[in-house]
Amino acid sequence: MKRCDVLIIGAGPTGLVLALWLSKLRIDVRIIDKTTEPGTTSRALAVQARTLELYRQLDLTDAIVEKGHLVPAANFWVKGEQTARLSLDAIGKGLTPYPFLEIFPQDEHEQLLIERLAQFNVTVERDTELLGFLDDGEHITARLLSAAGHQETCEALYIAGCDGARSTVRKTLGIEFPGGTYQQVFYVADVDAEGAAFNGELHVDLDEADFLAVFPLAGTGRARLIGTVRDERAEQAESLTFEDVSRRAIEHLKVQVRKVNWFSSYRVHHRVAETFRNGRAFLLGDAAHIHSPAGGQGMNTGIGDAINLAWKLAAVVKGTAQGSLLDTYEPERIGFARRLVATTDRVFSFVTADGPIANLVRTRIAPLLLPKLTSVERVREFMFRTVSQITLNYRGTSLNSGSAGHVYGGDRLPWVPSGDIDNFKSLSAMTWQVHVYGTPSVSLVQWCSEHGVPLHVFEWTPAHEAAGLAHDASYLLRPDTYVALADPSAMPEALEYYFSSRNIVPDSRLQGA
Repeated sequence: MKRCDVLIIGAGPTGLVLALWLSKLRIDVRIIDKTTEPGTTSRALAVQARTLELYRQLDLTDAIVEKGHLVPAANFWVKGEQTARLSLDAIGKGLTPYPFLEIFPQDEHEQLLIERLAQFNVTVERDTELLGFLDDGEHITARLLSAAGHQETCEALYIAGCDGARSTVRKTLGIEFPGGTYQQVFYVADVDAEGAAFNGELHVDLDEADFLAVFPLAGTGRARLIGTVRDERAEQAESLTFEDVSRRAIEHLKVQVRKVNWFSSYRVHHRVAETFRNGRAFLLGDAAHIHSPAGGQGMNTGIGDAINLAWKLAAVVKGTAQGSLLDTYEPERIGFARRLVATTDRVFSFVTADGPIANLVRTRIAPLLLPKLTSVERVREFMFRTVSQITLNYRGTSLNSGSAGHVYGGDRLPWVPSGDIDNFKSLSAMTWQVHVYGTPSVSLVQWCSEHGVPLHVFEWTPAHEAAGLAHDASYLLRPDTYVALADPSAMPEALEYYFSSRNIVPDSRLQGA
């Protein structure tokens, strides 16, 4: 019988990121996938700013920015004419080190993650399928079917279901997956083409025709077309080819396709699992929540699930936290998943709705309002904050408390660069740490030293106040870089109570990161 600390089912971005984070934290993982090879016809494209921030912990960010494509603008078309243009170049300036929209296709993304995982001597076990598992309260005993057709048993402390919408882990647990399926059929085509929409920018057709978006890829004349198929064609979703796709929307965007590299069609669902955890089993990514591709949120949300769970699993496996820490995974992630499904549903329904009123709003009213709205800085900032996931927070959950200035426990720490000093630089370490913007007390310095908690002190500037931070307050950062405790008094007693009441040992010398 093979043994590991965490058995990961599914080697998409969610499973790979979970395996990477755990491996970096020196947790023994095993990751299996029933496919023969990594995907080559992936749908996810956008890597949001919050994901790029978190990826600094694995030194992945620079590679993605270098290999990917920065999208300078989004364009909206009606009846073959460009009606609005939203500049995306530095749309989030001052909010994040990555104030742009980055396109990096999921298949290339997965390959990068696999290469990095190999540096920890961990490889994806292909053609290996989970048949079922039992949770005896102390361990997980899983039955696997190997590539050679042999059954084997694997014992693990925990199992992570990252195995997609048809998750075997979720089905084995009997967890309901309520929601629905959209009427429209989606298609994705990776093409070589030319035309006005192939200028390296994002283009969206808002016409009465089938919805179509052109996402630029790195390289000249390369793009991914994502569109809908309606009417009787949608009845043959599984057998559709690119020749079956309506040419009307493509012609409206003045696209001349020279070569179709691959094509895929699929139906879109919107569902959230009733629970993300059952005993020693967890659901992440599409196994826990699926929704429309509006806003490029799906893959990034699954990656967020993985990062949230990874450090908690590592702490419990190493004995620096009690098992109760794992109880915080579901409350911190399920609320966001539900809100995301509701939000993307509204956006998707708007851009794909049929009927004269819907067409009037989309083709006449929206083109008039969009340029006016997006010319307002606060509107652009709101749009970026929402899509980039930098506003995602865990306020009101048991692992987070306090407030200092405008920053609350559970918030993402505000990014405040000052000259050569970047307050996010220390966040590349996967450890508990304390930030003070101003002058820390002698007792706080001593407590942090004695407990192995790095203390980072930043000279107070007006920029810190503008960002909502409080002078001389202490901010305890979790290993996933979210604020755990915001304390205006900056007294060590508050830190002592925080950890003792949650049965967590914060000592970075024990973390192994």
